[in-house]
Amino acid sequence: MSNVAVATTSQLAADAAREVADVGGNAVDCALAAALLTINTEPGVCALGGSAFITIWSDGADPVTVDGNVAVPGKGLSDNERKHGAVEISLAYGGGITTLVGPGSVSVPGTLAAMEDAWQNYGSAPWRAIFEPTIRACHEGFALSRACRYYLGYSGDIIFGRSTDGHKALHRDDGSLLDAGDTVHVPHLADTLDAIAREGARLFYEGEVAQALAGHCRDGGGMLTLEDLSTYRAVERKPLMTNIGDWQLASNPPPAVGGSVLAALLLACADLRTDRWDSRSLSRLIDSQRACLDFRQRNLDLAEDVGAEAARLVEAARTGRLLSRWTSASTVHTSVVDDSGNGCAITASSGYGSGEMPDGTGLWLNNCLGEIELNRRGLDAGPPGARLPSNMTPAVARRDGAVMAVGSPGADRITTAMQQFLINYMQLGMPLADAIAHPRVHVDTSGDEVQLKAEPGLDLPEVDLPVTVFPELVMYFGGVGAAQFDDDDGFAVAADPRREGGVFNPDA
Repeated sequence: MSNVAVATTSQLAADAAREVADVGGNAVDCALAAALLTINTEPGVCALGGSAFITIWSDGADPVTVDGNVAVPGKGLSDNERKHGAVEISLAYGGGITTLVGPGSVSVPGTLAAMEDAWQNYGSAPWRAIFEPTIRACHEGFALSRACRYYLGYSGDIIFGRSTDGHKALHRDDGSLLDAGDTVHVPHLADTLDAIAREGARLFYEGEVAQALAGHCRDGGGMLTLEDLSTYRAVERKPLMTNIGDWQLASNPPPAVGGSVLAALLLACADLRTDRWDSRSLSRLIDSQRACLDFRQRNLDLAEDVGAEAARLVEAARTGRLLSRWTSASTVHTSVVDDSGNGCAITASSGYGSGEMPDGTGLWLNNCLGEIELNRRGLDAGPPGARLPSNMTPAVARRDGAVMAVGSPGADRITTAMQQFLINYMQLGMPLADAIAHPRVHVDTSGDEVQLKAEPGLDLPEVDLPVTVFPELVMYFGGVGAAQFDDDDGFAVAADPRREGGVFNPDA
């Protein structure tokens, strides 16, 4: 039996990790089990037909990030068969968003390929053992979480009412949306997961499931093809390394942009000389977000060479040039560490959801091609097979005698949520739970006008931006989860109060 500490989005998922630890699973196995459960039991917030990044740092080894990001579909299609089948919708969620849904918004899913790669190369438990808790939960039914119900209150009909099985899963017989705490039964999902547990991920990418996914999307005018699925591979990458305090942080490298933006956000605040957030230090924090997120929007989002632009952003932050112009503007996460010094962080997303669930599969598909604030090229996102932009940045950090796995959901708020937690914990010295729960700010560059959004309880400085202060801590600002093992102090773990969260701490 392994000793592990777990921070994830539900207690059910934390219990899944503990179950796998009981059969000898290491930090990677336990993280995969928890992530798989939360991906499949957080309807609306995430789904298996999306993307995932997995950062692993085993004791005595180099860190690695497994890239299971979604890719541009359309292999084997002619030009006149592309860029169809998507519908633009608007939601009031998060102050208002516009996104594309429908079969044409679906990109090539990578979550399952990344999970199998991580298990094959770094896990130790049986593949089926990782799936058992999720299969059982989906067979018996699971409670709809408050975070899911909050988002489905905006999207339950306009997005997740698009497919027959999907509508049935989330609505009562009279057509009304389920409430938080009600039991969800997703038709066919347990059977699909059971088949993948028996046959492996290739069933999803080459077998009957692949045929159902591609056939559904092509019938609806989308671009996902069998060739897209059969040729998809997860890619292992060398993480981006950043120093903060006496910690070394391994996070998601290009072509994803999240790790580079996070590194720049941290470097831009590396010389903070304070032990608390006052108006002066908050002003520096806001300036860093304005500069980094503006750079991303102007340079990274449409870059042909993301790696070169990302390196330029990090170097500008390191040298102080980044802030010079401002000195005068749906995802789930699991973190697991074990007492052997291994850390694994998994962040997964299906965008805002396409609303598409191919008949007989129980699998909701992503709308990452239509997630306009991240993929600004829309349906013309590049050549088939190219990875789409991503803010996800699961991270593992080390210092002498300690390892921490950490990450956050939250779309374009991921990097700013992570920035504030890491500064709170590693620079300001807050206790782990306090560092996560502390009120946050986010510079929103997604609309026509840059805005500052904030949670209550902060001594905000005067800024030349429209300011929205939310009445309470809300899931809009992310959902950081962190698990740590220290040779001297043992385990510490905390989940974000902005989401229901679930933890397991063997020392508690």
